[in-house]
Amino acid sequence: RHFVLPGLPAFLTEYPDLQLHMGEGDRLVDLVREGVDCVLRVGDLKDSAMVGRRVAVLEEVTCASLDYLGRHGMPVSVDDLQSHYAIGFLSSATGMTLPLEFLINGALRTIVLPSTLTVASAAPSVAAARLGLGLIPVPRYHVERDLASKTLVEVLPGYPPTPSPVSLLYPHSRQLSPRVRVFVDWLAKAFA
Repeated sequence: RHFVLPGLPAFLTEYPDLQLHMGEGDRLVDLVREGVDCVLRVGDLKDSAMVGRRVAVLEEVTCASLDYLGRHGMPVSVDDLQSHYAIGFLSSATGMTLPLEFLINGALRTIVLPSTLTVASAAPSVAAARLGLGLIPVPRYHVERDLASKTLVEVLPGYPPTPSPVSLLYPHSRQLSPRVRVFVDWLAKAFA
């Protein structure tokens, strides 16, 4: 929605004979079994059976609503989070709620906070944060407008979450089809 769709009209004008099917979700797709040509994945890659091409790194931010911070206080350090709540994010890879991550002097520190709500995608996470239900770590592009309008406020800006790599994956193959190759090349340029 944010990076691919805006450029699709120009891409499809250049390649009018191509037909695309696009899905969105947080589940892990088995490209070979499901007959999918390529997929964008956010996070570290663990699937060595696929060709991976990093196309972006997303800056992450921890934020909350002013209402939430009014009730729980603005943390000044990561140690101040002991009296806070998070909106949990359920990992499709592990089935577990992900901890909050902070970079402190170049070292990663993870913290598990109690969750008022657990979600499986960014949109409900942001909506729940707007309602004052807890802290969220989220890619900055999801909340830029909220931060600008002060609907959400950045928390602990000196200790950012680790950035999230975005990679384009496709199956190993000696002959990548021309239609997939032009799309892969276009997508890499779109993110660049």
